[in-house]
Amino acid sequence: MKTKSILLAICIAFSVVACKPNDEKIQKEITAKMANMPGMQVSVVKGVATISGVCKDESCKESCENIVKGVKGVKSVVNNCIIDAPKSVEEVEAVKINPDAVLNTAVGEVVKMYGGVSASVSDGIVTLTGSIKKSQLPTLIKSVQELKPKKVNNKLIIK
Repeated sequence: MKTKSILLAICIAFSVVACKPNDEKIQKEITAKMANMPGMQVSVVKGVATISGVCKDESCKESCENIVKGVKGVKSVVNNCIIDAPKSVEEVEAVKINPDAVLNTAVGEVVKMYGGVSASVSDGIVTLTGSIKKSQLPTLIKSVQELKPKKVNNKLIIK
């Protein structure tokens, strides 16, 4: 009787251990279910599945976790997925500032059209002096700024 009890206990213990899905089988099943999610990795240790990789957004991260939770034998899930930073807006090209020699020549041509206006250039800064009609000022300033100076100092007197 004692022997039968011992054998029965061994059989029950063996069948419990044999029926449990092992980590390797769990990992293979998860990998198969996540085949359409490139860049995601899963490791399974004692039924605990750890997910890692880069997701495009929060819903992708949740989807990975739900897939893993749905696999038989997974006791818990550690989701170490990171969400990819959004792509930055294309970097704006730095404004090119023309050298003084180029600015001097170009500004000289522009101010010729405005009687009573003179300009000087120093370290990329254009200083406008003299007098101008109020209606002409916006056009002059725009024309000078298009020449790409560092700055435009307006010291003009408006008539």
